[in-house]
Amino acid sequence: MSTPTAAQRRFVLVVAILASFVSFLDGTVVNVALPAIDRELGGGLAAQQWVVDAYLLTLGAVILLAGSLSDVFGRRKVLAAGLIGFGVTSVVCALAPTIEVLIVARGLQGVAGALLVPSSLAIIIATFEGPAESRAIGTWTAWTSTANLAGPVLGGVLVDLLSWRLVFAINILPIALTLILLHRLPADRPREAGSRVDVTGAVLGVVGLGLPVFALIEQSRFGWGSPVVWLPLVVGLAAFAAFLVWESRAKAPMLPLDLFRARNFSAGNLATFFIYGALSLGFFVVAVFLQQVAGYSATFAGLAAIPSTVLLIALSTLFGTLSGRLGPRLFMTVGPLIAGVGYLLMLRVDASADYLTQVLPAIAVTGLGMAITVAPLTSAILGAVHSGRSGIASAVNNAVSRVAGLIAIALTSLIVGSQLDLDGFHRVAIVTAALFAAGGVISLVGIRNPRSQAAAS
Repeated sequence: MSTPTAAQRRFVLVVAILASFVSFLDGTVVNVALPAIDRELGGGLAAQQWVVDAYLLTLGAVILLAGSLSDVFGRRKVLAAGLIGFGVTSVVCALAPTIEVLIVARGLQGVAGALLVPSSLAIIIATFEGPAESRAIGTWTAWTSTANLAGPVLGGVLVDLLSWRLVFAINILPIALTLILLHRLPADRPREAGSRVDVTGAVLGVVGLGLPVFALIEQSRFGWGSPVVWLPLVVGLAAFAAFLVWESRAKAPMLPLDLFRARNFSAGNLATFFIYGALSLGFFVVAVFLQQVAGYSATFAGLAAIPSTVLLIALSTLFGTLSGRLGPRLFMTVGPLIAGVGYLLMLRVDASADYLTQVLPAIAVTGLGMAITVAPLTSAILGAVHSGRSGIASAVNNAVSRVAGLIAIALTSLIVGSQLDLDGFHRVAIVTAALFAAGGVISLVGIRNPRSQAAAS
């Protein structure tokens, strides 16, 4: 296969960013629309929770299978299937006549979203190499992370000025554009002889990831003693144990466990768990606190995160490039620690939550820490495995980050108490800072720079 030109590489990067952008955006854009959805469709707090969690639950449960499909059938085909599925389910969400239809459509949307992220990163790994790969991942990180943080802003504006239904309908245009551009990508490489989907592993993986997370979500409503909680938890944990046993013996496993023999892959994913758990917990509670306690509007609460978005756009490519030259360890250590300091600054926030003097400094410091962290983290994990396994490697990392976020948000009530107030917000800030710090320490101890980078530094 000929070496792609610089123009071809840039085109691949644009397609990869567009393909994954909608998946990241939909993980957060709906949050500020929940009160409006409840006013029109009803269902109360439980239904609002499931509008969010149905998407995250299916996405987290299916993403490992999606990575395997990407490696077996080809990135371009899986991306196309995911984009079409995401577009169809977005239309159903936008037109949903009842809350039940919306929740089911959100679950199906999560399945389609799971197909997008592993394949988009895999085509980057297949196209770029060396320091150029780190720069490309940095650019991809900047834009996809921006989708996570810009979602509440966009959602707030649409809800306040137009309709919550447009939160879902806005996906259609970028999906259509990406599908058109996707056809200009080079064809997938021929399928390797003997490659196949690990169906048994896929079923065990979906059940083993999905049911325990379902139990964590529902325990706040039903309690640990309810069979609605403990039965899915027991079945899910048993399925996950069976999944690990099966994957260790299968001839063509969906998740090759030898991936974790690579030090940077295993340490990087452990750091991911703490860093993304912190990020999900922190931004979730900040968004709720600013509206319910400090009295911010939905739009202004979303706009509060803009400084982090700007820092991610401006700096992620830079730190991705520096990581390619110097190695990821320094950035993966320092970045989470700085982000943790940002949440310690949240302890200065009082019930008024003055934006300029209290909220802005904390948000900016956290955004700087994440800009330093995310691209080197992704590069370290994906650079630790062979490019032919980049689909499943990306899927593992994304599954870890999504499940970490789900668990963190599901456990929020244990930290906050029955109702979010200033004291509960401060407890969350401390826990979030501790989780970030844990991610930094794990990176310091576990991550190793590639030898060529270590020598250059």
